[in-house]
Amino acid sequence: MGREDKATWKSNYFTKLIQLLEDYPKCFIVSTDNVGSKQMQQIRISLRGSAVVLMGKNTMMRKAIRGHVERNPGLEKILPHIKGNVGFVFTRNDLVEIRDKLLENKVRAPARAGAIASVPVIIPAQNTGLAPDKTSFFQALSIPTKISKATIEIINDIPILKPGDKVGPSEATLLNMLNISPFSYGLQVEQVYDSGTIFAPAILDIKPEDLLDKFLAGVANLAAVCLSIGYPTAASVPHSVANGFRNLLAVAAATEVEFKEAATIKEFIKDPSKFASAAAPTAAVAAPAAQPEAAKAEEKEASESEDDDMGFSLFD
Repeated sequence: MGREDKATWKSNYFTKLIQLLEDYPKCFIVSTDNVGSKQMQQIRISLRGSAVVLMGKNTMMRKAIRGHVERNPGLEKILPHIKGNVGFVFTRNDLVEIRDKLLENKVRAPARAGAIASVPVIIPAQNTGLAPDKTSFFQALSIPTKISKATIEIINDIPILKPGDKVGPSEATLLNMLNISPFSYGLQVEQVYDSGTIFAPAILDIKPEDLLDKFLAGVANLAAVCLSIGYPTAASVPHSVANGFRNLLAVAAATEVEFKEAATIKEFIKDPSKFASAAAPTAAVAAPAAQPEAAKAEEKEASESEDDDMGFSLFD
């Protein structure tokens, strides 16, 4: 069977992409820089049954999405992010689960001249096993070395690349000589699309507890502002009621006004010894714990005084 012509291939690609956009409400826009065909095949196998990977030319992806925007206006938000070497990973499953699978399918790679460092690269202090004639590579990078047992030894840990630095020929040669593969490559999630909304992948790391903490902090700030300006809201009314009740207790304590909730505080004012008796159990619990410490302190002082007496008697 002969290979389909270009027009038929494009038509089938448009149909497949549109079908995936209709069938799957969620997808990742992923960068495919430095990902080889063998690694891509492994990624597809690992995602089988849970996600579908689709790559293609940016112009074709944009054209297919523009032709489908009328039926799904939310897809227009994807268009600005189709740039560079990108593709799609469609899924119905949990986004965090699929993202983690993508991260697991990264492979180590050696440094190549011209590549951009994605992580800091540090050469650890070690005996390299290299002959002294290789010293020039280390000198070119200002790496302090010494000759130990006819081999080159790196004295200290040396950072040679920062994130964003371009790997030079000397750095690439040296790292390869030391068998250091500092980088790892795989499908890198650039943006996440979910039912018409597009957002950064960092959003996936936000937990419900984080949202709850932020919400409670916002409610507290709102209540503080409303109390300050005297504007009642659902957030501030409970605080206003509590403050009003404290004011009523203060008035009742200073006057002859009687009501049920003020009875206890009036009893305490009339007979403070009742408060002391209520606090006594707490002090009684703390006292036994303090007694052993006091006994130890007394024993220590007694032993020190005995030692001092013995010391004076030696010189009398």
